Amino acid sequence: MRLQGLIEHFGEAESAWHGEPEELRAAGLSSKIVDRLVELRASLDLQGLWDRIIAQGIQVITWQDDGYPRRLKEIDQPPPVLYARGQLVAEDDFAVAIVGTRRVTPYGRQVTEELSAYLAGNGITIVSGLARGVDAIAHSAALRAGGRTLVVLGSGVDRIYPPENRSLAEQIMGHGAVLSDYPVGTAPEASNFPPRNRIISGLSLAVVVIEAGETSGALITAGFAAEQGREVFAVPGSILAPQSKGTNKLIQSGALPLLSPDDLLQALNLTRVGAQKSARRVLPADEVEKQLLQALGSEPLHVDELRSQTGLPVEKVSAALVMMELKGMVRQVGAMHYVAVREVQSGYSA
Repeated sequence: MRLQGLIEHFGEAESAWHGEPEELRAAGLSSKIVDRLVELRASLDLQGLWDRIIAQGIQVITWQDDGYPRRLKEIDQPPPVLYARGQLVAEDDFAVAIVGTRRVTPYGRQVTEELSAYLAGNGITIVSGLARGVDAIAHSAALRAGGRTLVVLGSGVDRIYPPENRSLAEQIMGHGAVLSDYPVGTAPEASNFPPRNRIISGLSLAVVVIEAGETSGALITAGFAAEQGREVFAVPGSILAPQSKGTNKLIQSGALPLLSPDDLLQALNLTRVGAQKSARRVLPADEVEKQLLQALGSEPLHVDELRSQTGLPVEKVSAALVMMELKGMVRQVGAMHYVAVREVQSGYSA
């Protein structure tokens, strides 16, 4: 990736941005790209752009940030920057994408509503693209079930598309996040949507295609999911229905047929997510976990620092951290560096 190569060459993104043309060429950029970058730097008002971002409460999340989604970082060519309105949390690691046609049938609507509500009720975050039809139904059903949901746009996060779903997007910002890798102000051009689908699948453990025609964008998302090593599920439909031609062909090509929501939880080993979240309210389980949770906060601490602060033997610290991570109490954010999961931290201090 060009940006990753530039950061490796210059040490940081800011230095790369201000690099001299000869330095940029030495870092591997072609003369044509260097010329375009120099023109862009001359025309772009960075301070004005940053002021707009701050004024609208938009978060800018980079590869280097702890808040960058863990699963997204695993994919080939993860976006170097995410713009977010709302809040990403550690529990969004347990996510399933639900996508499909804009011309949804009553059958597709019922399946989408029931599946999204069931998953959200079991602690699974629903990911989709806010489009008309299946996407919007999935987001709405997750909210009604009291769950979390994430939107990935093909435009800037300040340019909600389609416009009739702006109210839905506002609700989602309070129970999830609206995300994009496109800069603030980017219009919803048709060419933006296929690339954003790799983020929808990248955030998720699996992609479920409810209904899709033979040329549906949902099939692009399924393709990205397969490339990323994610599970692909498809809802079987009538061989006579245009909206089921794409899903039936996915099954024919090896996608798992989704016959019940519980099948998906079993296949992904997600049956205990809801129980895990409930268990957090009664943790820590023993004095060692209690001491470690008191020592941990939002700033990463190395195992050796935790051993020093608590006075516990390193083998006890290491063993407890493994169990606490399984319970969802703590999260490893680097080589032997840990932070407390915010929900647990606030629940414990209460």
